[in-house]
Amino acid sequence: MAFETFTLFFITTVLVVLAPGAAAVAAASQGASNGALKSIAGAAGIASANVVYFALSATGIAALIVASHTVFSIIKWVGVAYLIYLGLMALLSKSGGLVVKSGKPRTVYSLYLQGFIIEFANPKALLYFAAILPLFIDVDRPLIWQLLIMGGVTLCIDLAIYAAYGLLGDRLTRGTMPGWIIATVNKTAGTALLYAGYKMSRITAS
Repeated sequence: MAFETFTLFFITTVLVVLAPGAAAVAAASQGASNGALKSIAGAAGIASANVVYFALSATGIAALIVASHTVFSIIKWVGVAYLIYLGLMALLSKSGGLVVKSGKPRTVYSLYLQGFIIEFANPKALLYFAAILPLFIDVDRPLIWQLLIMGGVTLCIDLAIYAAYGLLGDRLTRGTMPGWIIATVNKTAGTALLYAGYKMSRITAS
């Protein structure tokens, strides 16, 4: 892979991950309600889902999923339902960040699983890797090394940025922040998740 191609891939991936979306909201909310350290588990879950999609795209399976309207629709509507569920839970909760629990602190595994489900059920991620990944492949160079490099870079970017979102959420709820601000953040997160669910419902494979 040429340096210019790698640079373009790196910048594109960073910009896509930085853009606020369902995963970013979930990461920040996990940090707000569970702390920055534990929210890293959620970031790892998001990154893991993207690694799966990356692998599917690299092997050409993603293109088959996109071509199958039935499989694509199942993935899409599962994602829509889950985002709406999270959004309603956030709107109805009285304090804290995105709270999907019954009072007990969430385990690292549950945070990881939530992050994985949110990202894996997002057809936008599948479309991104299926459509964008081939653009950065140099057919004149060994394919396996290009995929390993891009996959590793994607994993590191996901972990760094979503962990940063978790840290941001944690910092926003520290100190003497008034309860009404926390409630406002919570309602905003819930609204954003509902909107993300709406936008996801309008995504098509074509």
